[in-house]
Amino acid sequence: MRKASRLFEIIQILRLAKGPVTAATIAEQLEVTVRSIYRDIAALQGMRVPIEGGRGIGYILRPGFTLPPLMLSIEETEAIVVALALLERTGDKGLKQAARQVNRKISAVVPQPLASTFSTNALHAWGSPAPAPSGIDLALLRRVIRDEQKLHLSYSDEEGRDSERTIRPIALIYYSQTANIVAWCELRAAIRNFRADRVADCRPVDAFFTGDGERLRKLWVDGWQNR
Repeated sequence: MRKASRLFEIIQILRLAKGPVTAATIAEQLEVTVRSIYRDIAALQGMRVPIEGGRGIGYILRPGFTLPPLMLSIEETEAIVVALALLERTGDKGLKQAARQVNRKISAVVPQPLASTFSTNALHAWGSPAPAPSGIDLALLRRVIRDEQKLHLSYSDEEGRDSERTIRPIALIYYSQTANIVAWCELRAAIRNFRADRVADCRPVDAFFTGDGERLRKLWVDGWQNR
């Protein structure tokens, strides 16, 4: 998690807490070290965020501190509710957890009657959720797409033929039963799609294609018009 995102998450955790929260508890939720949380809280205090407390006793956010207001219409709120429900159907564990956190955060800051839209069961996305792929972590895949980092795959095609590929992942498509990775395949020297559920193993490569992601995505999109 990037530092800017982590600072925002710490504020949210303290703002929603009903009592002091220890650095160890925050570190566990954000999957970082306690030492990192101590540094982050010191940085927030240096930005004049009113966090009080200390090591061993926990931290609180002094009442009255607010983030910029989130102004949503009824229709915009319902659009978010349906979108979050659709994320529950993906096999991406990280996005499903993030969707629940978004629901909790928005419902805590928007006024009634908007808040009730997030807590009621009036809007649904139906269908069997896609299973999480066993050979690849979709959260890792989203990260290497953002960072424009190459990925090595052990892959089986639809006929069961195994191959080793180094790819430059540029997009991720969520379908009802699986997710497809769109990437420049260095073996084929072309844009290829890889089903996440056919990946036996993957690992990031210590090599990047920095600044080339947009060009490859344009090449991919332009290919739609030639079909």
